[in-house]
Amino acid sequence: MYTLTPETPEDWWEVEALYDLCFAPGREALSSYRLRDDVPPVPELSYVARDAGGILAGAIRYWPVRVGAKDALLLGPIAVHPTRQGEGLGGALIRETLGVAEGLDWARVMLVGDAPYYSRFGFARLGGVEMPPPTNPDRVLGHEVIPGAWDGVCGKVTRHD
Repeated sequence: MYTLTPETPEDWWEVEALYDLCFAPGREALSSYRLRDDVPPVPELSYVARDAGGILAGAIRYWPVRVGAKDALLLGPIAVHPTRQGEGLGGALIRETLGVAEGLDWARVMLVGDAPYYSRFGFARLGGVEMPPPTNPDRVLGHEVIPGAWDGVCGKVTRHD
């Protein structure tokens, strides 16, 4: 049993350590991190999952970006502690936060990931959306919080200033 709650400032170092464990400390060299530099994550959508003993088991964050002239959310990173993987916790974090996004003013979400995994949450390949190189365009996926939100949206993904 896990409790999913919004991330607090007190969670920050623990979440960063989880991301380092799951993705290696060099994760910040990825091009998607240039979109996050000096931009805070969306606090209402940054969640942690803790077990009954209060141990951090997973975390998810979203960041504001621009796609062409439109606002979007960039999902990620999402991480589940290696000892907790395979229990559905990543899916629970995604479903919970996408549900929260429905009540906010965000129409669209994107990520860089594996389509076979993320398609179960309504993500599909985004044609015409260009992440900074060297991102594989086949891994750029989008989810419509509001139906039709990705219709006609194209262009480079840039920082949300």
